[in-house]
Amino acid sequence: MRELTILGTASQVPTRHRNHNGYQLRWDDEVLLFDPGEGTQRQMLMAGLAVTPLTRICITHFHGDHSLGLPGIIQRISLDKVPHPVRVHFPAGGRDYFDRLRHATSFYDVADLVPEPVADGFRAETTGGTLTALPLRHSIETYGYRLAERDGRRMVPALLAAYGITGPAVGELQRTGRAGTVTLDDVSAPRPGQKFAFVMDTGLCDNVFALAEGADLLVIESTFLAEDAAMAAQVGHLTAGQAASVARQSGARTVVLTHFSQRYGDSTRFLDEARTEFDGDIILAEDLMRVPLPPRLHSSHERAATPRG
Repeated sequence: MRELTILGTASQVPTRHRNHNGYQLRWDDEVLLFDPGEGTQRQMLMAGLAVTPLTRICITHFHGDHSLGLPGIIQRISLDKVPHPVRVHFPAGGRDYFDRLRHATSFYDVADLVPEPVADGFRAETTGGTLTALPLRHSIETYGYRLAERDGRRMVPALLAAYGITGPAVGELQRTGRAGTVTLDDVSAPRPGQKFAFVMDTGLCDNVFALAEGADLLVIESTFLAEDAAMAAQVGHLTAGQAASVARQSGARTVVLTHFSQRYGDSTRFLDEARTEFDGDIILAEDLMRVPLPPRLHSSHERAATPRG
């Protein structure tokens, strides 16, 4: 199962309806928690999620709305005696912040945490693909994350039938690439790997587009509206229109807008602005919302990407 659970959607200041940030991605055997802001542990309870399945925690940067929930999550990992290692990724220059949050209060520490700081060019192989991180443009060191499944092939029933491949021979093809004189390429078609991108707290820069390129699901901040574009640029944030333009230019399939400033009372304005830039699937994030990854494409030709520019 591949599904995003949204735990919080506010920016600097939470509201009555929006908690600080928090996003959990279930990707087959990997369960990744992104940017646990203050209150994430309770939001997980409300969403019916436990810490036990977590395999990775990914921090984009050490502003409080993206990391103040980390102490509670770490202490809960110890309390629940999570039996496997949990890798924690964060900007390498923020190691002091991580250490302080890691030991923010006294607790019986039995968590098997594996700190793995990220720097430009970071990549880690997971059971579901490759996790990479790229630096973004914000007021402090900030990274975005991308999880990309390796490309594969899918069996085409009509071709299997045409070559008379049935039963155990199908498994042999998948394991070895050949059954007699028939090769895997003869009876299969390319299957593009799925891609997920997570972009928070940044002004426009090349790495925003690199992270979002061809994403099946793009989670991206849209803190401001166009009327405050000058302020957004000054403090290193995106407008809803800019976020949607990134999705269009990068060929993303579904975009999740989040990280909304409390200054706007009507959140539908973010959706209206984004619609002017992107005619694909746009989701206006709400706390405790679940978003499945879009159905897998059969080939790269199905992705209607628009060139940047």
